[in-house]
Amino acid sequence: RERHWEPLWEDISHKFAEYIEGRRDAPLHFLGAMVLDQKRTPATHVTRRQVIDGQQRLITLQIFLAALRDFCREQGCAEIAEECGAFTFNHGMMANPDVDRFKVQPTQADRQQFRDVLQAGSRMELEQLHPPVRRKYARKIEPRPKMVEAYLFFHEQLAEFFLGTSEAPPLEDEYPLSMRLDECFQALKNALQVVVIDLGVDDDAQVIFETLNARGQPLLPADLLRNFIFLRAARSDEPQEELYEEYWRPFDDGFWRTEIRQGRLLRPRSDLFLQHFLASRKERDIPIGHLFVEYRHWINTRAPFTTVREELAVLARQRDDFRRIIDPRREDPLFTTSQFLEAFEVSTAYPLLLAMLDAKPSKDELTEMGRVIESYLIRRAVVGLTTKNYNRLFLQVTRALQQSEFTTKALAEQLGSASGDSTGWPSDEEFREAWMTQHIYRVMNNPRLVHVLKRLSDAFLDNKSERVTVEGPLTVEHLLPQSWVDHWPLQGGSRGMTAEELISASGDDLRAEATRKRNQVLHTIGNLTILPPGTNSWVSNAPWEEKKPKILSRSLLPINPGSLYDAQTWDEYAIEARGTVLFEKALGIWPRSAN
Repeated sequence: RERHWEPLWEDISHKFAEYIEGRRDAPLHFLGAMVLDQKRTPATHVTRRQVIDGQQRLITLQIFLAALRDFCREQGCAEIAEECGAFTFNHGMMANPDVDRFKVQPTQADRQQFRDVLQAGSRMELEQLHPPVRRKYARKIEPRPKMVEAYLFFHEQLAEFFLGTSEAPPLEDEYPLSMRLDECFQALKNALQVVVIDLGVDDDAQVIFETLNARGQPLLPADLLRNFIFLRAARSDEPQEELYEEYWRPFDDGFWRTEIRQGRLLRPRSDLFLQHFLASRKERDIPIGHLFVEYRHWINTRAPFTTVREELAVLARQRDDFRRIIDPRREDPLFTTSQFLEAFEVSTAYPLLLAMLDAKPSKDELTEMGRVIESYLIRRAVVGLTTKNYNRLFLQVTRALQQSEFTTKALAEQLGSASGDSTGWPSDEEFREAWMTQHIYRVMNNPRLVHVLKRLSDAFLDNKSERVTVEGPLTVEHLLPQSWVDHWPLQGGSRGMTAEELISASGDDLRAEATRKRNQVLHTIGNLTILPPGTNSWVSNAPWEEKKPKILSRSLLPINPGSLYDAQTWDEYAIEARGTVLFEKALGIWPRSAN
């Protein structure tokens, strides 16, 4: 899935989106090369070729076409389904119809599952042929055959792309589904390319296969772009060596060639910069696999620079801006925003930040714009809203601000005008409800909670307070322990009830009601704090009168004395009270700065 299906779907869906949005002038996408060896067949029969290289690509495309065909049929688009079928089955005279009717045939070992996928005719039929199986005592369902799993993956992606989800509508949903499907079928036929090498009688298939698959060092997109840029410099008689030394040399430093994770892939920083830079300029999402052709298309069609020197000067300036975003100094006004975006893995905001920095706002304006972005994203995270449409949203905001102005007010207006679960900015009421009741670990992981709690901790300082800087790691700890039933009695001294006891408890059992109330606040922000590693573990289940002084003596973080000093007891009521105190701080840190 990660190595093959997802990258293929990313390439195809990118072209689908371009065609639906009317951008047919976008560059074609190259899927790779295939080597074919023609076989003898009677003149009137279907021509046969042996696939020397490219089997996996061809088979996967066939599975995708089967999923698209069946999806179209399910949605009442029979004509497009028939067209898809024409790309999966042959017609005419065949020497061996059982075999030759398929456009492609895998090796014998995989043949039956492939035939099932292509011939089932619908997702439901295929799932009946290959039902989920769970072995005795096994926790997980046994995986289906790989080709069946691939079909189900593509069918799910197609349904989400064309029909949307409960959280987000499909792209350009104002147009009928049949129209969108037809546009996407045209994209399949016209916007994806392969190079086909047909071998002659005397060609050695094995030598060609080994040559194409040699383990050479692949060029990075940044290397391809460098060659493209400096070739144009030479053609226009601009000084290549001088331009390289002045503008490009830092790209060859170790910092920019170091790979960092973005999503499921590791990529050099240079490639990530160029991806986000181009997205901010074209105001469109740029898959990193398309980076070189998209950049070349941008230069050739829009001619955004009068000289290569001007082009390199902009790249160098924005390269330095990107380093500020991903490797900021503590005194930089972007420092807090950058830390937040890293902790919350929202790299989709990088094109917007690059455009903001290119507009050269003042330090105060930059700080406030970063605060607006953080407020928007933090509120959505706490409420538990989707992150799926962030790439599209931030590019829309970038486009709007480039047409007006890069100010805090304009940015807040753009984010405040969004609505719905997919892009809306939660109100104070929605934010408070989630803050006080949300099982926070369902919507945030540890690094994100550490960031939120550190920001809250800083809010307990005033101008006269000495600032505390923590260089080492911090851990999120529960003040009321997760295993509280055995160690922390309910109010009145009775013991809480276990999960098994709660199931069999009567509806009017007061102890069950009190237990449930405590469990409801156990994982809310009001019961969480940050401590140096190990501080809480050795007193975790100790009574509050023992636990509290040890926490306060071991931690100088302002959030602990600021919110725990006056707490004489620690129960569900104290947790709710502290949650309210922390929420008031949160409102000050992350206000909803709309229109």
